[in-house]
Amino acid sequence: MKLFFQAAIGSIAIHVIYFVSILVIGYIKTVNFTPDIEESWNRVDSLQNEVAFGMTSSPFFFLFTFIGMTFFCVMIIVLFRKVKGAQG
Repeated sequence: MKLFFQAAIGSIAIHVIYFVSILVIGYIKTVNFTPDIEESWNRVDSLQNEVAFGMTSSPFFFLFTFIGMTFFCVMIIVLFRKVKGAQG
């Protein structure tokens, strides 16, 4: 059970790093954005179709990635223990 909890913590850490990096990249892009108003008026018909708000994937996707990443972390921990045991 200890192995599963270590892998779950690793999976949570990877997901937190992923979400924080997405937020930081979005913040940096938002701060550095400078609109070109003159060019926007020339192609006003396509502007309303360029931005999508909201979530575009299923919430179950994150559940599946969490489970998959947990199993991946289990494999990494087991491999690390085998390599560490072979060296020591």
